Amino acid sequence: MNGDWLLRGRDGRLTVYLPSGDAVLCRAERVPKGPWDAPRKVGGEQKLHLGLAVGQGPDGYAHLVAWRPTVPGQSGLVHSTHFRPLLAPLDWNPVGHPDKKGDRTGMPAVAVDAQGRAHVFVRNEGGGVSVLAQKEKGGWEPWRNLEGSEVQGELAAVTGECGRVEVYAAAPGGILHWRQEEAGKPPVPQERADVPVRPGTLRALATSAEHTTVFFTDDSGDLCAWRSGGKPVPLLASAGPGPVSAVRCVIEGHDCTVLAQRSAGGRVAFAAYPTEQESAGAWWTESGPDLPADAEVSLALDQDGEVVAGSLSPSTGTLLLARRKDEPGLALRAWQEM
Repeated sequence: MNGDWLLRGRDGRLTVYLPSGDAVLCRAERVPKGPWDAPRKVGGEQKLHLGLAVGQGPDGYAHLVAWRPTVPGQSGLVHSTHFRPLLAPLDWNPVGHPDKKGDRTGMPAVAVDAQGRAHVFVRNEGGGVSVLAQKEKGGWEPWRNLEGSEVQGELAAVTGECGRVEVYAAAPGGILHWRQEEAGKPPVPQERADVPVRPGTLRALATSAEHTTVFFTDDSGDLCAWRSGGKPVPLLASAGPGPVSAVRCVIEGHDCTVLAQRSAGGRVAFAAYPTEQESAGAWWTESGPDLPADAEVSLALDQDGEVVAGSLSPSTGTLLLARRKDEPGLALRAWQEM
């Protein structure tokens, strides 16, 4: 999965999204902090390839994108919108292919701007990045090639506090970055970070009115943070092989960034530090039981602004949640299976 699959809807309920075979399932809280409903299939009977990208706009709507098989040897992207956790998501709507036709070119990523328009990013056949953007009054703009070359692994799409979308991509020897300069305009290339980055480890977060921060693992195994205009900063040794999940929250009156990652030992590791102050340092604390090898980790804020951590295993469908305790620091309550 690409993006945060544990989301808080506009009604305060939490929702999770889970690829399952040739479909996508969703589950939601019946009431905030209450019991969860049974899994439901997203988007009707359309058969999908395994893999899902999720993005959420300021309006709380979730946008889901996946690849579907079309004719033998070819695929196309489909999109669905989920307006509220207890409503059924819309049916899958075909949105095409970055090269007009062909097989899958890479895992898509989704960001949603301040006007609620989804932007779908995906690697194209030439190894660069293409984008497809919704029109404000319905329908889609044409596919646009943002250029770039030798893009590797999953893209990291994000919406800044200003409401404009950005995307990061790993390439040999560095990170590529595109950003909208104006609302409704295509993202344009920005400064590149020259850093040895491990593909498949990028995750981006809006961290101030001026900046988004991309987290990644470098070739030495350090988890690093980079913001345009500065240099990549090592934060701490990566806890595990995949990307982190990241969320901002208030801890003891301070704006903090909380990170979570499935550790190499199989548990969930957490770290927190003052937002955009990497020099303050951070350290991992592991929590919960050993997880299956395919388990994903995601962070969200509940209706009270408190951190909720989730782990989800596509092979078993097991959903575990832990909520922050009502006490100083980042201590979590016991993990519970939903």
